[in-house]
Amino acid sequence: QVQLVESGGGLVQAGGSLRLSCAASGRTISAYAMGWFRQAPGKEREFVAGNRWTGSTSYYADSVKDRCTISRDSAKNTVYLQMSSLKPEDTAVYYCAAKSGTSNYASYSAYDYWGQGTQVTVSS
Repeated sequence: QVQLVESGGGLVQAGGSLRLSCAASGRTISAYAMGWFRQAPGKEREFVAGNRWTGSTSYYADSVKDRCTISRDSAKNTVYLQMSSLKPEDTAVYYCAAKSGTSNYASYSAYDYWGQGTQVTVSS
């Protein structure tokens, strides 16, 4: 079992950047595919980015492609989401998640472990 704790959220102006971190404990992230999801008020949780357990291949939602990069540091057992050119519509609680297997990276239900989330607010 792995425990996940997100950090790095905050208030940023449109056009700005943030780097979210997801620190894992209990097991190495090398055993899992990792993903980032977000949920805005009144909306369903949606996929943002995912990364194979090898870290070699990443997947992105069309809404954030070219503006976000998911990466992992196995030595720190931490996954990151670098976000740039932020827009007000990126405002949401961002969640880190871990899953076994090599498919369904964009599927909320495929993930086994979740962090508590970190708030990102983008002002216009």
